[in-house]
Amino acid sequence: MATSTLNVTGQRGRRDAPAAPGGAASSLLGYGVALLAVAGAALVAFLAEHLVTAPNLALIFVIPVLGVAFLHGWRASALAAVASVLTYDYLFVPPFFSLRVGSPSDLWALLLLVLVAAIASAVAASSRRQAVRASEEIARTEALRGLAHSVIEGAPSAAVIVAASQALGRIFQAPAVVLLERDGDLGPKAQAEGAVLSSHDKEAARWALAQGLATRAGAFPFDAATYEFWPVRVPGGHGAVLGVGPSSRRDGRLPEAERYLELVGGYLVVGLSKRRD
Repeated sequence: MATSTLNVTGQRGRRDAPAAPGGAASSLLGYGVALLAVAGAALVAFLAEHLVTAPNLALIFVIPVLGVAFLHGWRASALAAVASVLTYDYLFVPPFFSLRVGSPSDLWALLLLVLVAAIASAVAASSRRQAVRASEEIARTEALRGLAHSVIEGAPSAAVIVAASQALGRIFQAPAVVLLERDGDLGPKAQAEGAVLSSHDKEAARWALAQGLATRAGAFPFDAATYEFWPVRVPGGHGAVLGVGPSSRRDGRLPEAERYLELVGGYLVVGLSKRRD
């Protein structure tokens, strides 16, 4: 039976594709939500002050910090915490409409608000990160399961290649492509997540296949390439290349990327060795 090798020599522990443009928009949305949440808390505090006897209005401003931390992460929650302290001081601490603090008790209230907001923000943001990671891990497992299912069923080679590209796209949350060598040329056989290769990317893919080495986006000698490529040796002496574009992950990195690439490459090889066209 033919053997295969997924070569990631010299690339261990490295997966830092540039963040996708959607990351900045997501951050701006979080900041906007943070400011709106603080404005809503100020309105609630104003109504509570005039309609009911509220012993400590500062606690109201902890709520937007918690909510924003869980929904949008610690950066947005940090903005919410700062905005909450300033808003509470400016509107509800004498002298009003000033950031000066008139009494030691009010100063203590502000300091406690800062402390509670910081702790609440850290705890909520940590819970959110864990929930997001768990959700992403489930999605990656499902992507691999779908690819494995197509291989076990003995799907045609075209279907296996498509499933491999879709698995890469879901695992890395990025555009992905599988290129296959045919008649001395290397061409895309399946794309996922809107993958489009430039001439620089195609050149990098050919080099990866010829040298048996992975390439890094934006690094010499392929500074203009935006995709990263990993060569795979498939049955029949032909070659294939797995390509992954800029990630939509906020940190731009995927833990254990090498392991996922090896799994996808392995399934691809097995699927093509069992192919029935």
